[in-house]
Amino acid sequence: MSRYVLPLSALGTAVGGAVLLKDFVAGGACPSKATISGKTVIVTGANTGIGKQTALELAKRGGNIILACRDMEKCEAAAKEIRGETLNHRVNARHLDLASLKSIREFAAKVTEEEEHVHILINNAAVMRCPHWTTEDGFEMQLGVNYLGHFLLTNLLLDKLKASAPSRIINVSSLAHVAGHIDFEDLNWEQRKYDTKAAYCQSKLAVVVFTRELSRRLQGTGVTVNALHPGVARTELGRHTGMHSSAFSSFTLGPIFWLLVKSPQLAAQPSVYLAVAKELEGVSGKYFDVLKEKPPAPEAEDEEVAKRLWAESACLVGLEMSHGSHGKKGQPLPK
Repeated sequence: MSRYVLPLSALGTAVGGAVLLKDFVAGGACPSKATISGKTVIVTGANTGIGKQTALELAKRGGNIILACRDMEKCEAAAKEIRGETLNHRVNARHLDLASLKSIREFAAKVTEEEEHVHILINNAAVMRCPHWTTEDGFEMQLGVNYLGHFLLTNLLLDKLKASAPSRIINVSSLAHVAGHIDFEDLNWEQRKYDTKAAYCQSKLAVVVFTRELSRRLQGTGVTVNALHPGVARTELGRHTGMHSSAFSSFTLGPIFWLLVKSPQLAAQPSVYLAVAKELEGVSGKYFDVLKEKPPAPEAEDEEVAKRLWAESACLVGLEMSHGSHGKKGQPLPK
């Protein structure tokens, strides 16, 4: 019997070491134990994956959680599941289709009318490397959902967020933003051959650029905004990548995926951290790689790019600007 002790001990040490290495590589749990009792939180794309886990974690901390999703059947099911697991009955489902400006305006109007406060807005929903689809309003799908939809939603909720200050906006971006470039001559891929990977990277870079410009505009309001890379997670987001479509890739890359790819629960921790941590009060305009603040890509720090992207985005989504901006060719911004 004793001859098995050493091999089993070595195996236990190896497994334990591997798990610790995985936790180190993937990033750990939210270090803050802060609660958010009485605070209203909106999480987009919260019926599955990172968004659902983010909503669950914040419900455990006492928040009034609004799950904002396109698929209401899945959204209602997720809300029911979270209520049951947390015994927090202030978890509700609301319809929001980020591929529709009409839906975004309707959602924002309903929240503004029915909610006394909005303390935390987590712009989490995303599509990744999908075919060359367009939104209801004709935007390239990844730019439209990942960035433009959240750009409009955030701006429409700013008055409510300011009235609820101190409040926070968290924009879920990606490490992929470093490979992105904002092509102002063809933002919606109408002239070039479509490259789904480049389109995804552009959309996630736009999120970081927007975060920094919004932070500049919100100075002195009590509203902060930060962007983050949650890490690579096992979620439905990667369903269009074909990463696991072959037995060969699953077999050869499996160990690497196991080490680098985290669960949705672990991937939700950065969003939770930015939403609740007392030590981040007043911190704004920053980019977090998982739980650590890091500099973003150089293009994300270009002020001229930020100002131009804001103006272009406002024109595209029909956002009225306080200084009476006009659309292209001198036309008023569309309603």
